[in-house]
Amino acid sequence: MNLQLALDRLTRDECFQLLQQTKDSIDWIEVGTGVIKEYGMSIVREIKQAYPDKVIVADMKTCDAGKHEAIQAFKAGADITTVMAFSADKTILDTLEAAQAYKKRIMIDLLGVTDRNRIHELLQLGVELVSLHFGKDMQTEGEMGAELYALTSGFEILEVAVAGGINLESLPRVMEVNPDTIIVGSAITKAENPAKTAAVMKGLLNR
Repeated sequence: MNLQLALDRLTRDECFQLLQQTKDSIDWIEVGTGVIKEYGMSIVREIKQAYPDKVIVADMKTCDAGKHEAIQAFKAGADITTVMAFSADKTILDTLEAAQAYKKRIMIDLLGVTDRNRIHELLQLGVELVSLHFGKDMQTEGEMGAELYALTSGFEILEVAVAGGINLESLPRVMEVNPDTIIVGSAITKAENPAKTAAVMKGLLNR
């Protein structure tokens, strides 16, 4: 399983400090939506230049102007950019076309999706990578449950990432559903020792 570090609600300096501390344990680097809104494509470019061997995920959360935003992210060095599942099919198709042209990837964010029919539709559009996302605001009311995992259960063709308040305590439960990528944010970025926490998490994923 890949360990994806989500950098969000952080300053530029904090992002680079955390990456320096955790670089040996993480596989994918997510430049979070808030960070992109604060610093634009320049920080995506800087992180890719500093860590060219890491997979860079630009969490654009695109829901319109798909081709334009995908190309923005890819030109800045992102390997993957995110698109919301509730977007129009045309938007998703445009981003997938852009990804093919740039030899990059699209991750479809399933935040808010509750109907498995939408997963069928996404597959028909050519989607291969999705993220099961238990939102930040939702986390104040509890943990992600079985209904979230049920969305993609049985769709073996899909590559699945999982995000949503995952920490050392909940990680073993998330691993039981065998996702391809586990996305961790504040459990690492706000840890007393981010390097140690990331290393322990990666060690669990490697078992």
